[in-house]
Amino acid sequence: MTVPFWAWAAFGAVVVIMLAIDLLAHRGAHIIKFKEAAIWSAVWVGLSLGFAVVVFFTLGADPAIDFTTAWLLEKSLSVDNLFVFALIFAYFKVPREYQHRVLFYGVIGALVFRGIFLALGVAIVSTFTAVLFVFGAILIYSAYKLLKDDDDTIDPGKSFAVRLLRKLVPVSDEYRGTKFFYKEAGKRIATPLLAVVVAIEAADLIFAVDSVPAVLAVSDNTFIIYSSNAFAILGLRALYFLLAGMLKKFHYLGRGLAFILAFIGVKLFLQAGHKVISTSIPEIPSLVSLGVIILALTISIIASLRNPLPADNNDDQIDAAIDGDQDRRVLEPASSGPVDHAEFRPVDHQGPPAGSGAVNGADSVAGPEKA
Repeated sequence: MTVPFWAWAAFGAVVVIMLAIDLLAHRGAHIIKFKEAAIWSAVWVGLSLGFAVVVFFTLGADPAIDFTTAWLLEKSLSVDNLFVFALIFAYFKVPREYQHRVLFYGVIGALVFRGIFLALGVAIVSTFTAVLFVFGAILIYSAYKLLKDDDDTIDPGKSFAVRLLRKLVPVSDEYRGTKFFYKEAGKRIATPLLAVVVAIEAADLIFAVDSVPAVLAVSDNTFIIYSSNAFAILGLRALYFLLAGMLKKFHYLGRGLAFILAFIGVKLFLQAGHKVISTSIPEIPSLVSLGVIILALTISIIASLRNPLPADNNDDQIDAAIDGDQDRRVLEPASSGPVDHAEFRPVDHQGPPAGSGAVNGADSVAGPEKA
């Protein structure tokens, strides 16, 4: 399928215009309330579905189905990102009014890096079709880890990207509004807000390991897979603020996502077998994939609501940290389970006193731990 230049131009224009509107609407730092998040979520979902309609009338029914399937797949997988965002915000004690700015720049970075990875993925698949077997294995292994709770606990302060930032530039222990840098004694110093953006970007790069192979199972058309990913990523900020206080209620969602990853992995195996081994090996149509994804998400959400987890005394502490509690505490995982199932305990850190200025490149932003 050949995508005309005007389609790329129209897509780029929509993304730039919406980012500009979003930036202007949130140019002043403020707390994103549930109502505002719900409105913006509806805007992004409506815009995505509207784009699918445009694809239907201009490129055909199959590309429209592929776009919708890839968009919903990326949207569902991105829910797992929200747990990590919550952990990062809690670790760095980001005030609620600054969180949208962090995610805004995180989204811009994600759009750039995801575009690079998807372009490379399409190029590799078109040259070495058998690599689809590898991608399928990656998704099935990811599903196994998610189902068995084998993920390692994420420590944002010890990620390679954050440690590299601290080596390249001094990072202060204080927030300076929404600024990423400030000057002190003629020296350029980064604020913790920059470290948070770096941690968010690093997390997205890790999530791309699952996301890119998954979307390549739906389509190998660069326009379809990138536009669908872009619309899903653009709506991620609003989705975070909409669901931030309800993430722990959907405790079966992890199993639903594991099933989706495994299903897409099998789809990749069949797709690779059809292209490499024999055309007699059946492929799973995108319309069937779309139905399976919707059904898995629906069952997971209904099961979570019908069988709620018992009340946890730590929930209030987690919510306080997500909301930007400025108490000198860091919520650290108390178990080695995955982020969305970990228990948390407050730990007092004897960090540098407020107003102590910048710390050395090797010092931690959020506490005394050494990178």
